[in-house]
Amino acid sequence: RPPGTKILDWFGRSAPAAQAPRAGSLAGTARATAGKAGIQWVRIPGGTFTMGADDWADTKPRHSVTVKSFQLAKTEVTNKQYKACVEAGACTPPSSYEGGDDQPVVNVDWNQAKAFSEWVGGRLPSEAEWEYAARSGGKERKYPWGDEEPSCERAVMNQGGAGCGRSATWPVCSKTGGNIEQGLCDMAGNVWEWTQDWYHDSYNGAPTDGSAWESPTGSSRVVRGGSWINFAAYVRAAGRNRGDPGYRFDYLGFRAAR
Repeated sequence: RPPGTKILDWFGRSAPAAQAPRAGSLAGTARATAGKAGIQWVRIPGGTFTMGADDWADTKPRHSVTVKSFQLAKTEVTNKQYKACVEAGACTPPSSYEGGDDQPVVNVDWNQAKAFSEWVGGRLPSEAEWEYAARSGGKERKYPWGDEEPSCERAVMNQGGAGCGRSATWPVCSKTGGNIEQGLCDMAGNVWEWTQDWYHDSYNGAPTDGSAWESPTGSSRVVRGGSWINFAAYVRAAGRNRGDPGYRFDYLGFRAAR
């Protein structure tokens, strides 16, 4: 795809060629701790990893990033969790709720995602943190679970129809076979996830300390992970996309970090 392809254009293309594996970083098993609105926080041990991929212009150059230990929500934020923030007066409603309480909240823009994350005592993850977690702690792998090709056994994606034939999101953690080793769910598929970073069309000049890329500013924020409308090529751990901060779609959600 061309660098900076907008979310609406990200539907179909052939999968990129496989990468030769390189040594990965620390990854351990972590327990979730309960937080506000039922958020389950999972600790991701820090480490150094090689971020990016050689398959697309905007995922190059591959570069070494050292990430400090942090916590990430086990699941994408659900309708039930987001409604609690709205009822508390700390969040504005989405354009519409889609699905049941345990399905990921969608139709929320970047500022709404940020407000919720701060309300639960966190923030949005940096793009580097997100990819580090999606690689099960920085391992050299294509997907959260390893290098095996995606399917509806591991991710809510477009196989046999969008949303694995349901044409919608699934309840979070429905596809536990795709979990990262630390236990995070849906790091591939279900909904795209907002991150803190401004989008840049390459990694030239990107931070190497795991922090969000905030300067220079841009016009779009980075989103990660692919969604229920996307084919296998889009759920790569290194894959990235962008969205105007005001975008609201039924395949775009988020999870919080701290």
